[in-house]
Amino acid sequence: MRFSALCLALLFATTPVYAQQYPASASNHAVTDASRSNGAVREYVGFDSNDYPGDQALPALQRHFAFVGYWLNNPPGERQNGWVGKRETLRRNGFGFLVLFNGRLESEIKKARRSGTPPVTLGARDATAAVAAAEREHFPAQTIIFLDQEEGGRLTADQSAYLLAWTEAVAKSGYLPGVYGSGQPVGDGPGKTITTVQDIREQVAAQHLHQVAMWVYQDACPPANGCSLQPPRFDSSGTPDIAVWQYAQSPRRKEITAACSATYAADGNCYASGLPNLPLDLSVSGSADPSQGR
Repeated sequence: MRFSALCLALLFATTPVYAQQYPASASNHAVTDASRSNGAVREYVGFDSNDYPGDQALPALQRHFAFVGYWLNNPPGERQNGWVGKRETLRRNGFGFLVLFNGRLESEIKKARRSGTPPVTLGARDATAAVAAAEREHFPAQTIIFLDQEEGGRLTADQSAYLLAWTEAVAKSGYLPGVYGSGQPVGDGPGKTITTVQDIREQVAAQHLHQVAMWVYQDACPPANGCSLQPPRFDSSGTPDIAVWQYAQSPRRKEITAACSATYAADGNCYASGLPNLPLDLSVSGSADPSQGR
């Protein structure tokens, strides 16, 4: 995810992000101010990546993106976190933030429970770690921290207990809770579907818990349009009242992105112009700083 300047720019709807194939004369086809005006609504494009792109890549990324995903702990599948200590560098380069904390997979929650740590205890403990990391990185109070809920569909009882304990603990800390969750409908009984975000919202409402900001991932084409610097309309994700919509992932999920496969690079990843070795996920938001982390 990425973020930056506040000018208007027009993008071609078919312009793919993997613009390493663009000739120099076509550079004006890409988003140069990371925003566009959609009627009365301004939309901002951002990126996230498990790997920190390096300080030298920030000027090129800033030309395309307004905000960036910022990991507070090790990203999924990683043994280290290259984002640590980079908040001020990113802020000076004009980026807003999507602050992320990598949550637990269902298998990890079950393993902890069998070892004597209930999901509620584990969720509260991880929330404490997330808050401490946000403070170390000097994110201000009221920054939204998004819990990365990688697994989609209806949550199990263990997953729900963990996630809601996490969001409640963050809500009581001075920071604000958010969840990165699936907006892809899946079967939920005869003739029914459910999304992870819908399931979480229903549980939050039923238990009268603190409000949770939603960053939804839904890269199916449609409603997504693939690896493009001109995002789909922010209000067309299929999930209402969200903070952010992730509309492209690297690598693409072949089973749901066939209609927009041509917008991705040959290896299935999404790349920004001039940065052919940095696979990216793309998001759109109505804010240049969705986590309020500046």
